[in-house]
Amino acid sequence: MDLKKYIASINDFPKKGIIFRDVTPILQNPQAYSYVCEKFLEYAKKQNATAIVAPEARGFMFGCPVAVMQNIAFIPVRKPGKLPRETICEEYSLEYGKNVLSMHIDALSSKDRVIIIDDLLATGGTALAAAKLCERLNAKVVGMAFVVDLVDLKGRELLNKYDILTLTEYEGE
Repeated sequence: MDLKKYIASINDFPKKGIIFRDVTPILQNPQAYSYVCEKFLEYAKKQNATAIVAPEARGFMFGCPVAVMQNIAFIPVRKPGKLPRETICEEYSLEYGKNVLSMHIDALSSKDRVIIIDDLLATGGTALAAAKLCERLNAKVVGMAFVVDLVDLKGRELLNKYDILTLTEYEGE
């Protein structure tokens, strides 16, 4: 399936010079959405994942259905102050600023094999921060899955110690 048919490119969002790749049209097309979830499900099975970790908000859209279909845990990664129990936090850089992610301190253990799912791989900062949170809780990150790889931003280089699945890519656009 050509997922680019279901990805909108928005110029100068969230700031001038950025081309935002909007995956929400995938959600509006049941065939495209099912395709993405099935590919991620196959990957989670192959990696013997016991948990899906996904950053808010777009990671939730793809991570939740995969966790349900695989009958494994879904672990949300959110901005500070959004989770109600004790959390750990990790600061990271992204292509247009800095941010912080948090996860419940009791979300994972050394028994967990985690797949991190998000909508796109850009600089890799968000995924690396999520991985660090998992690893601080002694879980093993066995893979990362993204709908889109923004190749020019070289996120794979930052994440080179992890197995990565991407379903489509943009380069030089």
